[in-house]
Amino acid sequence: MSSLRPLEEGRAETAEVVPIEQVRPVVRQEGWWPQLKALATYLTRTEVHTYAFSVAANVILALYPFFVLMRTLVFKSPAMTAVLQDLTESLLPVGGNFIWHKIHPHKGMQVFSIVMLLIATTGVFLPLEVALNEVWDAKGNRNYLMNQLVSIGLAFSVGLLVMASVGMSAIQRTVMTWIFFGHTDNAVFNSIAGAVLRVLAVFASILIFFLIYWLLPNRKIPASAVLPTAVVVGVAWEIAKYLYILALPRMDLAAEYGPFQTTVGIMTWAFLSGLMLLGGAHFSAHRYALRLAREAEVTS
Repeated sequence: MSSLRPLEEGRAETAEVVPIEQVRPVVRQEGWWPQLKALATYLTRTEVHTYAFSVAANVILALYPFFVLMRTLVFKSPAMTAVLQDLTESLLPVGGNFIWHKIHPHKGMQVFSIVMLLIATTGVFLPLEVALNEVWDAKGNRNYLMNQLVSIGLAFSVGLLVMASVGMSAIQRTVMTWIFFGHTDNAVFNSIAGAVLRVLAVFASILIFFLIYWLLPNRKIPASAVLPTAVVVGVAWEIAKYLYILALPRMDLAAEYGPFQTTVGIMTWAFLSGLMLLGGAHFSAHRYALRLAREAEVTS
């Protein structure tokens, strides 16, 4: 069932894509409460949970190969390697330190990681495309080849954003090391370095959400329509991560899952992240994106 409908009353459904300026939210009432009710209803739908669980499972498959490749790219730079370790532990609310110390890149592992990333990234972005196409009332999904190309492109973009964050943080630490005359083992240096890394992580998160919202749906989406939502979801995702970290001791995954506690913890977080991403797309389509698209159409 489509999340959006044509502007004209009683218009029959067709195979054609409804021009985005002629589409409006199903929720017609003004104010936040009707929109939040629609969002809550959307997030409780069975297919939305199916999409989020599919994303979470494939994130587990992609995570280790992704960090293997990232560590391979920076292995010649001790400064960038140290930053990547901090970023890995910062991005993952559970098991970051454990995963980092289990990464031992070698030639065979690098080839395997590339193959697994090609498989897993499709598994991550395919259900997201289906979900976003429904939200944006697209006429259908891309064919297999185009989906592969879009998935690889998005995965490559995520890798570039991570590498850019690592590079900028490494440069910042080098400059600070010079300012502190090499005395880096102190609370002030560590606090500044940690704050810069967290800020860069937030910016990277916002850009990742933006690229997914903007490029993944199988229809043209105005960049201005999804940027505000990407900012809100990116910041909310970082806040939710720290709340999840605070909740982990109460969940006591070690007692329930034993050696599988890290996998379960990461998969649960990936599932919640998937729900946040899909919820942001739904809210964007219903409240922000279509209004911005109509305004852009009027002023163009």
